[in-house]
Amino acid sequence: MGVPSEVFWYVSGDYYLGTLVVRHQLIEGEVGGHIGYHVVYPWQRRGHATAMLREGLGKLPELGIDRALLTVATDNLASQTVIERNGGVEDGVNQDGEVRFWIDISK
Repeated sequence: MGVPSEVFWYVSGDYYLGTLVVRHQLIEGEVGGHIGYHVVYPWQRRGHATAMLREGLGKLPELGIDRALLTVATDNLASQTVIERNGGVEDGVNQDGEVRFWIDISK
């Protein structure tokens, strides 16, 4: 069920901030989307997720992807805001009950 992907660890000095995953193609059923990320406490709410997602989106054109899918839990308002700040447009709910967002990166 896995797809080719890259994993990036974000650090500041000796501190682990979080992880970014860039998937080279969608998983069957479009579960999970092209990019996944998380920021660990106490580094949350400092703009790291927004920057990580922006950087991940920048990697997609070299993979031939010009429209990115991201999915997020319905109650994860912080992540939904991060996606919207990066141009995400809501597109309903997927089969797992997660909110779908598309980001056009061809602009």
